[in-house]
Amino acid sequence: MRKSLFLLLTLVLAVSLLAAGCGGGKGSTEQTGAETKNLLMATGGTGGTYYPLGGAIADVWSKNIDGVKVTVQATGASVENIRLLASGETDLAMAMNGVAQAAWKGEGEFEGNAVKNIAGAGVIYPEVMQVIAPKDSGIETIADLKGKRVSIGPVGSGTASAAEKILKAYGIDPEKDIQKFQDTFADAARKIKDGNLDAAFAVLAVPAANIVDITTATPINIVDISGEGLEKLLESEPAFSPYEIPAGTYEGEDEVGHTVAQWASLYVPADMDEELVYQLTKNMYENVETIASAHARGNQITLDNAVKGFEPVPLHPGAEKYFKEVGVLE
Repeated sequence: MRKSLFLLLTLVLAVSLLAAGCGGGKGSTEQTGAETKNLLMATGGTGGTYYPLGGAIADVWSKNIDGVKVTVQATGASVENIRLLASGETDLAMAMNGVAQAAWKGEGEFEGNAVKNIAGAGVIYPEVMQVIAPKDSGIETIADLKGKRVSIGPVGSGTASAAEKILKAYGIDPEKDIQKFQDTFADAARKIKDGNLDAAFAVLAVPAANIVDITTATPINIVDISGEGLEKLLESEPAFSPYEIPAGTYEGEDEVGHTVAQWASLYVPADMDEELVYQLTKNMYENVETIASAHARGNQITLDNAVKGFEPVPLHPGAEKYFKEVGVLE
């Protein structure tokens, strides 16, 4: 009797171990007989846009793609995200296209460490450069900034880096040809209203609440980025694209504002499964209303911008498949 009981317990234990061994590996769990693929997406700080918007997108993916659950990770944003993606520590990453381009080329923060194992899956929203000046300053174009008091953005910020590139494209040395300030935009806005600053650069949403606030006290111009300077910028810095701010966006601005944008985009491992990337891309672009209901920036996810600014980073074949299906690519 005892021997039979021992044999029965041994058999049960063996079956249990076999079942455990058949369970999903890293990134998957066994759930009601179907394997769930758990994906981690690197976003940004909890106080920024990437983290909450990424959470809204992840929720759409988890609810609409069978067998997929996406979790967001708070990070230091673009540079860290590309490094995490390249090292396999995350499965998806939100990042500025300029950062991804630098990684691919082994430049800037990635000097000597080019990243070639990533691919693009679609633009999420535009990061719009907005250069503002009081209407009575006489500043209408970037060339007019020479000799003026100009805030280019905080030290080490993406805004400051972009501002320097724009100024140089117009032949303006940020160290010699302007009185350079490096304020946060909130501080710059206050200085403009107080008459202590002539112009300020900022990468902001359109419309930007801080700019709307300025216009309640000080009529402003959106400083024009166009012409030969724009052509030089686009030739030397392919991360930028021309961007138009619609007339009437800000009080007193009755004409279209000509500026540039970079692109907050989705990146994936180059070897990620094609069908999975197809589903991720498709569900992000086809559930914009749901995403926007959770985060307002979601309404800027559009097919019109979907493939802008990726080169030389290639698009993933799964994303290409979807974009060809909907006519974005031929």
